[in-house]
Amino acid sequence: MKPLITADERTRLLANGQARAAGQVIDPLPVVRLFTPDAHATWLLASLDPADGDTCYGLIDLGIGMPALGTVKLSDLAGIVGPRKQPVMRDCYFQATRPLSEYVRLAQEDGSTPD
Repeated sequence: MKPLITADERTRLLANGQARAAGQVIDPLPVVRLFTPDAHATWLLASLDPADGDTCYGLIDLGIGMPALGTVKLSDLAGIVGPRKQPVMRDCYFQATRPLSEYVRLAQEDGSTPD
């Protein structure tokens, strides 16, 4: 099974996490998009907590029409499977085109994560 994030993505997520932990107000581009291929859940992750290296911050869309900013542990995502036993996967082709706040605004307007 492929890892949920690559080494490069981890480095970028940690850099954003260190800025957040230092109290900087940042609005980064999401680094990685994770999804369930059989359950309509999506996570656009923008930062990783440097204190535990497991807690990510970003846009969480569980496919129930209420996307919101929040935190999720990579270790928890690694154990999730959808109704057809499909694990959470990384979108290898995802390239953020707007800052996290814009994804949130669009997701809340539409009830689902764009792109």
